[in-house]
Amino acid sequence: MDQMLARTRKTVLYAAGISLLAMTSAMAAEITVWCWDPNFNGATMKEAAARYSATHPDVTVNIVDFAKADLEQKLQAQLASGTTDGLPDIVLVEDYGAQKYLLSFPGAFEPMNAKIDYSTFAPYKVELATVDGATYSLPFDSGVTGLFYRTDILAEAGFKAEDLQDITWDQFIEIARTVKEKTGHPMLGIDLNDAGALRILLQSAGKWYFTPDGQPDIAGSDTFKAALSTYAKLLQTKEIYKPVSGWTEYTGGFTSGEVASVFTGVWMTGTIKAADMAGKWGVAPLPKLDGVEGATHASNLGGSSWYVLASSAEKDQAVDFLAEVWAKDSDFYQKILVGQGAMGSYLPAREGDAYKASDDYFGGQAVWQNFSDWLGQIPPVNYGIFTNEVDAAVAAQLPGLANGGSVDEAIAAIDAQVKAQIQ
Repeated sequence: MDQMLARTRKTVLYAAGISLLAMTSAMAAEITVWCWDPNFNGATMKEAAARYSATHPDVTVNIVDFAKADLEQKLQAQLASGTTDGLPDIVLVEDYGAQKYLLSFPGAFEPMNAKIDYSTFAPYKVELATVDGATYSLPFDSGVTGLFYRTDILAEAGFKAEDLQDITWDQFIEIARTVKEKTGHPMLGIDLNDAGALRILLQSAGKWYFTPDGQPDIAGSDTFKAALSTYAKLLQTKEIYKPVSGWTEYTGGFTSGEVASVFTGVWMTGTIKAADMAGKWGVAPLPKLDGVEGATHASNLGGSSWYVLASSAEKDQAVDFLAEVWAKDSDFYQKILVGQGAMGSYLPAREGDAYKASDDYFGGQAVWQNFSDWLGQIPPVNYGIFTNEVDAAVAAQLPGLANGGSVDEAIAAIDAQVKAQIQ
């Protein structure tokens, strides 16, 4: 009898163990993330995963690295086919392509308004991921812009840091002329195949290539004309810049010490600091468009955000992961700022020590604090679904403008090319 009871007890305990094992297995979750650049995006996601797993040991975050173009091609192809098998739970999307995905594939991504307090993120990042009142991204890195400049070269030309505060582009051009005349250094390196500068100028005034309802806002737009006219004036002042072609020549101009400044996104900080010029660099606010209503010293170039696929079997867990770390953990943002140079768009993180620290490379400036202040001032715009197409149309006109071509004729050509492409 005792043996029988013992065998029964063992059977019950064994069954309970199997049941508990099954429950544990059922509770476990694996979140798959697609992204590019393992040293930046992948590394920040790895840090986020480690923090989440500390309180959610049953959840595994699997990070899959792609080349950016390969990721975009694979995501586009699968969404277009309607096949959800093999899609990740979370995917990184460049901000310029966000509206194209959201409008071309309605229902493909999970809205996160119920879990994310979007008032804690930079407004411009929230705007570009919002459709009909629903917001679909966890905003990640910012491309907040500034004017990086060689303090020693400008000092040789007679300029101090305060001379670069609250200036217009016309004033910048005059400063650049003086720098070239007195030091022999061109102020900028410019690639006539790249329309990024015009994007910076447009967003600084709260405008884009399109109206909020997606129509081209090129011909007839006073702001577009002012931005293109300003850039044309800069291009026609040939003595102030060095013509470059491609990324290597572009960055080589200022890392070699030849070019005295560059206006671009905060993500260029690491490239600048890789050169042996500690104490010789400073950062100033972006010059603003003269005489344009709504013009500011704040703009953006680049940046990406995290999206959850609505087809994901783990979408609730994926949203919770993003909400718990990326939308609440200010210390996380201090860590990735120091470790990867990643400036997130989560506004409360600006109060952390890493953002307030001075940087000897930049002459003791609190560089991250400056950029985080400008981040909150970036005018929100909707990038629409054809930004890349307009970029190509703009770039086609830049060589002619640099040689004195008509701004009005360039605008007409850009407008005609864009309307032909998006019909």
